[in-house]
Amino acid sequence: MILFDMFGVIARHQSPDGKDRVAAIAGAPDTAFWDAYWGLRQPYDRGDVTGPAYWRRVADELGTDFDERRIAQLVEADIASWSAVEETMVALIEELAAAGRPIALLSNIPEELAAHYEERHSWLKRFQVRAFSCRIGHAKPEPGAYLWCLEALGAAPDDVLFVDDREENIRAAEALGLRGHLFTSPANLREALGLSV
Repeated sequence: MILFDMFGVIARHQSPDGKDRVAAIAGAPDTAFWDAYWGLRQPYDRGDVTGPAYWRRVADELGTDFDERRIAQLVEADIASWSAVEETMVALIEELAAAGRPIALLSNIPEELAAHYEERHSWLKRFQVRAFSCRIGHAKPEPGAYLWCLEALGAAPDDVLFVDDREENIRAAEALGLRGHLFTSPANLREALGLSV
C-alpha cells in the first residue's frame, strides 16, 4: 500500500504569483501576514474552523479587520494559489492504479480546497482512501492522521509506504511503524517503487 501526500508531491506548493496575490488582498506586511497565515493554519486544515473563521483569525492576529467581501476574495485567491498539479505525478498515480497497486491519499487541506480538487480532478477517484485532514479531524504530523488512515485501510503499519516531501511528516509516520519515503522527484520515487524510470 502506498499512502501519498498531495501538496509537494502530486500537487504543487503555492505559486509565487499566487502567494503575492493572497498577500496583496490581505494588505498586511509580508512577514507578519505569512506568520499569521501559517501560525493559524493547522485548525483550518483540520476542519476545526471554516474558511471565513480562519481569515477572521488571521485579521485579528494582524490587528485589522477583513469584511465579508475581502474574506471571499482571500478564500478564492488562496485556493487558486494551491491549484497547480504535477502532471508527471498524476500520470504515475494513473499508472499505479491501472496496475492494481493499492494507493491512498493523506493531505493537509481545508474544506474549500478539497472541494475545489474534487470538482476538477478525476484522478482523485483512483485512491482507495482519501484522507483529507479537514474531514478526518487530524492533520499531519499528528499521530491521529496516520492512525485514521491505517484503520480506514485495514492495514498494518509496516504494510504502508508513506510518501511525503516534508521530513517531519515522514518521521511522524515512521514513529508509528509506517515505512517512509522522502519525496524529492518522480524519478527517485519510481526507483523506490521498483518501476522503470
